[in-house]
Amino acid sequence: MALRNALLRHLRVPVQNLSVRGSNQSQIGFRAFSSHDDHLSKQDVVDRVLDVVKSFPKVDPAKVTPEVHFQKDLGLDSLDTVEIVMAIEEEFKLEIPDKEADKIDSCSLAIEYVFNHPMSS
Repeated sequence: MALRNALLRHLRVPVQNLSVRGSNQSQIGFRAFSSHDDHLSKQDVVDRVLDVVKSFPKVDPAKVTPEVHFQKDLGLDSLDTVEIVMAIEEEFKLEIPDKEADKIDSCSLAIEYVFNHPMSS
């Protein structure tokens, strides 16, 4: 039992205590987590998504805008759309679940998804 307690003491995240004024409870435990402060600006996301789409071999870069639809405006098929979404995942170092990836069929949806994702970088 002593070995278990010693081991757990080294593996646990320490909890800091705060004093709260005007409270019956003198201390509250909390864990300090780092925040994702380096979140991308909307313009950075737009520029990088457009660069990814423009670099796709079957796309005419002159036709790419933030509102362009992959199939209707660029003439891409569903496999091309999947490849673009995969390239966006790689560019922003995130993993888009299949259920969400199936919904991304335009630059505007890709931009919104990446901008609103807390772990995009």
